[in-house]
Amino acid sequence: MDMKDIFKKIDGYKNFVIEAQTGMIPCPAMSTSVEGGVGEYDKSVFIEKVLKGMKFDEIFHIDAKDAKAKKGVRPNIVAKYYGKNKNKNFWIMAHMDVVSPGDTAMWKTYPYKAVVQGDKIYGRGSEDNHQGLLSGLCAVKALMDLNIRPEINVCLLLVADEEVGSEYGIQHIIKTNFKMFKKGDCVMVPDGGNAEGTEVEVAEKSIYWAKFTITGKQVHASTPSEGINAHRAGANLIVELDKELHKKFNKKNTLFSPPVSTFEPTKKYANVASSNIVPGKDVFHLDCRVLPSYKLADVKKTVNAAVAKISKQFKVKIDIEVTQEVESPATSVKEPLVTQTIAAVKKVYNNKPKAIGIGGGTVGAYLRKVGVPCVVYSKVDSVAHQPNEYSKISDTLGDAKVFACMALNLK
Repeated sequence: MDMKDIFKKIDGYKNFVIEAQTGMIPCPAMSTSVEGGVGEYDKSVFIEKVLKGMKFDEIFHIDAKDAKAKKGVRPNIVAKYYGKNKNKNFWIMAHMDVVSPGDTAMWKTYPYKAVVQGDKIYGRGSEDNHQGLLSGLCAVKALMDLNIRPEINVCLLLVADEEVGSEYGIQHIIKTNFKMFKKGDCVMVPDGGNAEGTEVEVAEKSIYWAKFTITGKQVHASTPSEGINAHRAGANLIVELDKELHKKFNKKNTLFSPPVSTFEPTKKYANVASSNIVPGKDVFHLDCRVLPSYKLADVKKTVNAAVAKISKQFKVKIDIEVTQEVESPATSVKEPLVTQTIAAVKKVYNNKPKAIGIGGGTVGAYLRKVGVPCVVYSKVDSVAHQPNEYSKISDTLGDAKVFACMALNLK
């Protein structure tokens, strides 16, 4: 079958995309850690009805228990369309949860109603991540409608909880059902990209976020020798961390922008209410984005050494709370998943895609860490989490063509 026939079939799915968005957007699907969030149950019911109306060979759940969620579960759905080799899978993974709409006064439309204006569909979740979900779904639908069986299985993995850490989503799946990922499997995550469709994300900087609490002794500012100024110790700790981390982790990698590891002091808590009080407590956060060639264990050793030095010098107690820690190797640019993604994107969009690394975190990191090659790709205007979020129907169908090409060429 010529790819032109497949592309023509996908071009006919405009109404399918609109109907699916119309059904999904009214289901808020916010995490239970967000005020008013009840999880993804309602949206999963709608999606599963769509899946069961298609020709999938296998549909099953890997749900996670969550007492705060509707029905007590955070749903994760697997839908498989068999290939000639049933022991190898091309996974397309999208997430069902969304973020809060924020200030609804900033929306021109109601966040939980799909509004179609030309090529755009407005509504919370329309881009993040309904577009990617539907691109995967349309790619498989075209194969089904044309009675094409690819060389390997094409599988949709629709997960919960991506927006707030994936504890009930891909992390739960890896912990409880990792055996479903076979040797040679690969994963496409259509949840990030640019408007030109040229960014094929294959690597992420490791993330290390820490909260530092420095405890000294509060006194009147006129008698500082009677106390211990936690603020001064904290300021010196920031300088020490800045100096030592940048000195020891200074490699460059042009795959990333910026091409270096970053170490930024960020959130700072208020200490005392008056300018004539020596603070007895000082609290700040540090955001580290580290090139994957370094181990976070080595970063933490440097942090601990700086803490020990400042603790001794200023006679303060310093506690470290790690608020986030994620590291994973890069997916090799020589992986068939990467080369086939780039080739398919070129064919569909006639552009110049390239492999890149990013400083932000995606669910791809969890998969790469356990040895499953993963690419994050989509053609999007990057309006996720913003008021008036939208997706383009043309991009949804364009990415579906990319994934269909990959499904027929991965072996």
